Amino acid sequence: MQNKGLIRLFAILFGLVSIYQLSYTFITNKLEKDAENYAVSQISEAEDDYVAKREALEASYLDSISDNTVLGFTSYEDAKKKELNKGLDLKGGINVTLQISVKDILKGLANNTKNPVFNKALADADNASKNSDQTYLDLFFEAFDNIKGDTKLASPDIFANKGLSDDINFQMTDDEVKPIIRRKIDESIVSAFEVLRERIDGFGVTQPNIQREGNSGRILVELPGARDIARAQELLSSTAQLEFWETYSQSNQSLGTFLFNANERLKEILKPEQSAQEPETKPESEIDSLLSDVAQDSLDMSVDANPLLGKLIPANPGSHAIARALVADTAVIGGYLRMPEIKRLLPNDIQFTKFLWERPAQDSEVVELYALKSNRDGEPRISGDVVSDAQDTFDQFNKPAVSMTMNTRGAKEWEKLTGDAYTNQTGIAIVLDNKVYTAPGVSSGPISGGRSEITGTFTVNETKDIANVLRAGKLPASAEIIDSFVVGPSLGQEAINSGLMSFVIAMLFVLVWMIFYYGKAGLFADIALVFNILLIFGVLTSLGAVLTLPGIAGIVLTIGMSVDANVLIFERVKEELAKGKGKAQAIADGFGNALSSILDANITTGLTAIILFIFGSGPIKGFATTLMIGIVTSLFTAIFVTRLMIDSYTAKKGRRLDFSTAITKNLFKNVNIDFLAKRKIAYVISGILVAVSAFSLFTTGLQQGVDFVGGRSYQIRFEHAVNPSEIAADLNTVFGSGTNAKTFGAANQIMITTNYRFEENGTEVDDQILDELYTHLLKYFPDGTTFDEFKPGGDNDDIGVMKYRKVGPTIADDIKKSAVLAVIGSLAVVFLYILLRFRRWQFSLGAVVAVFHDVMIVLGIFSLTGKIMPFNMEIDQAFIAAILTVIGYSLNDTVVVFDRIREITGIKGLKGGENINEALNSTLSRTLNTSLTTLIVLLAIFVFGGESLRGFMFAMIVGVVVGTYSSVFIATPIMFDSLKKKIAAATGA
Repeated sequence: MQNKGLIRLFAILFGLVSIYQLSYTFITNKLEKDAENYAVSQISEAEDDYVAKREALEASYLDSISDNTVLGFTSYEDAKKKELNKGLDLKGGINVTLQISVKDILKGLANNTKNPVFNKALADADNASKNSDQTYLDLFFEAFDNIKGDTKLASPDIFANKGLSDDINFQMTDDEVKPIIRRKIDESIVSAFEVLRERIDGFGVTQPNIQREGNSGRILVELPGARDIARAQELLSSTAQLEFWETYSQSNQSLGTFLFNANERLKEILKPEQSAQEPETKPESEIDSLLSDVAQDSLDMSVDANPLLGKLIPANPGSHAIARALVADTAVIGGYLRMPEIKRLLPNDIQFTKFLWERPAQDSEVVELYALKSNRDGEPRISGDVVSDAQDTFDQFNKPAVSMTMNTRGAKEWEKLTGDAYTNQTGIAIVLDNKVYTAPGVSSGPISGGRSEITGTFTVNETKDIANVLRAGKLPASAEIIDSFVVGPSLGQEAINSGLMSFVIAMLFVLVWMIFYYGKAGLFADIALVFNILLIFGVLTSLGAVLTLPGIAGIVLTIGMSVDANVLIFERVKEELAKGKGKAQAIADGFGNALSSILDANITTGLTAIILFIFGSGPIKGFATTLMIGIVTSLFTAIFVTRLMIDSYTAKKGRRLDFSTAITKNLFKNVNIDFLAKRKIAYVISGILVAVSAFSLFTTGLQQGVDFVGGRSYQIRFEHAVNPSEIAADLNTVFGSGTNAKTFGAANQIMITTNYRFEENGTEVDDQILDELYTHLLKYFPDGTTFDEFKPGGDNDDIGVMKYRKVGPTIADDIKKSAVLAVIGSLAVVFLYILLRFRRWQFSLGAVVAVFHDVMIVLGIFSLTGKIMPFNMEIDQAFIAAILTVIGYSLNDTVVVFDRIREITGIKGLKGGENINEALNSTLSRTLNTSLTTLIVLLAIFVFGGESLRGFMFAMIVGVVVGTYSSVFIATPIMFDSLKKKIAAATGA
């Protein structure tokens, strides 16, 4: 080997850089552990809200030492930026995909026009988007073109308006307007992206990730380590639509009349048979009198007799609300007040009234209802765009509040609004995202200067978030969470522990096996293997890549691949030694002859990893990343580092290196199995297996996870073992028959999946479903278990929702399509590679048939055993990653066999199937050795790697067994049979 000095220098530098990169991770881990211990020592579990207090104290401790020098070359703040990024499944946190509403942006660009053609096109685009892969904007343009008639996009009441006058005029054609609208839409999405980034920067998590997904209007956000999941979701989905309204007072007689008349009308609508019997009662002049003294008028105030008034409670004295109600009744009351036949009852002087609820305080059962003065277009007196700055502060009673400063225009409007409220003795409602946060009165005349304050029952974190979103500005359109993935921090720590356990066990087995099989040469391979692992972690850290639980699986799989390269080399060296060559020459020729097989095998696996990286998302990308890095580092360590150590060892006279031990010396020696003679039996066995698999797939099918069909899944841990069938039956009464519960790992842990209301977006829907889940599962938890302990990222790390996944129908379709493209793309790319590498389509045919055979059998086993296995057998993105890895492994094995066939037939020519059999026999030691070590590695992950990886690993275990079999008994015979004529011609038969 030439340039040994350069390779040695490069290896040393590479190792030192990796150690240097990883040092930042060790530093941050130690300092964060110190902060955690400090917080635990200062705040006991007996204190209220001790989890949040400990987090705040940890953050304060780390902030106080963030600039201190550590080890003379870094600080905590610097090290935190350079540490190894851990994914959500290892750290806990939240991953969401937000869909910015292009429809809202279009309506905004058109100034919320009432044009019937425009609005019909929007409605048609809504319907079409449910079953189409096109973007919403393309669907809108298409729908508009179909119904426009003489209407143009550049009509004055559509896009040729005042707001777009610099870009669009009414003389433009639709084809001229469309690219302008596309640009405006893209600018709005970029604006949304920047607003979200500013909000996330102020949220306080380390290493957040935010990125756009093409031109779809989707934005991916990852907040690793975020514990307060509800707070994070609210921060991301809030549009920050700040508004200032003048309220109506409780004593407004017109409102009293309206509520009474609305109640009477609802009686007719809801119970028409009783309407004629109800006595007429004239309303009092004040709403409070109507609600509290109504008994004096002999009116039955039960809910059945009075659907609206029976649910309303008198407002507190001095409040600017008109009434109160139970939180549980707000949806029903709001529905009543929005009914067209009820809204028509509003008197002329208040006909444009807008009703809004206050933002409920934590654990509050009652909320206030406000009546806001509005106009024909439903516009507020002042919008939030006048706010120039916002800060979290404390009010005069030392309670958390938000202080706002307005620009010049806002200050003038604020002075007029406060003057009107003072004159009319009304309140000013400060509304954020259609919730009234506070509604103070004005006691001392108009307020100048443009300063205002939002007060209420807030926590410090809530005021920070409100100030944060107000400073960042409002989103240009609503942002719906269409895909979310939540992992509790304790589950993340468990994943780290299980991942490390599987890693250590797999590593120890491989290290021991290599020494057992190859003696001192195996020891050199082990050193190279350990160095390889160091390089992988070093590269991951330096690239800023994210380590996930599947990523750990990818690293462990890399161990098997690294072993494969060394096994190939050592087996070839043994062959050269058996020919009588000297040790130095045998080593040189062994490394040289194995190089072609090593490269081919790693390139095919690398191609599948690239496909995974392109089409995968989240943890699957992590798996693909570590696999790709592992391929490169494995090649370097196996080919160069191992060679360097072997050459250095054998350079001194008298040192023996046999590449075997006394036990393994004669294994697989003089093996002469006629594999091709057994191909017909193999065809029959494989044909039966594929046929049974196909039949099961067509009849029973596969258990598709929420990734592919949409829905919600909850991984819930209880204190004691529970019966999943009993829980499923209980939940089916609430969520419908599409709800399943299955034991997930230990008997006290279940996975609940449901498609109940999965097409509905919004945190309100998610919260309602979680609340219903809590209510119906409460009997299985210890007495006194609170909702805050039950929810994801809650106060109790030992029980409750450990992981939550929601996938909307649109993104489920996209995931399914990406999965299909990934599998097809992988097969196509590898077919072309083998065709180019071996120059005969028969080799490609054999490889692809073998891969198809392997995939069908894996799918068939999942279909046949999906309902009886004690672990999750659902088909999701991780399963697709497993299938692609099976494809890569199968091809890896097949390519090694084909490479030896090409080598031997190239030297000895084609003699029937004799030389093909010789090639198969010569690779038998390598095939079984690699398969065994890989299988043991996968079994270690399967047993110790955590429940979430079990189905993933099972697919790969089946794939390795079937792939080893198919490379010998399917791929090679298919290639041989398709070459029969050529072989016959070559032998003169």
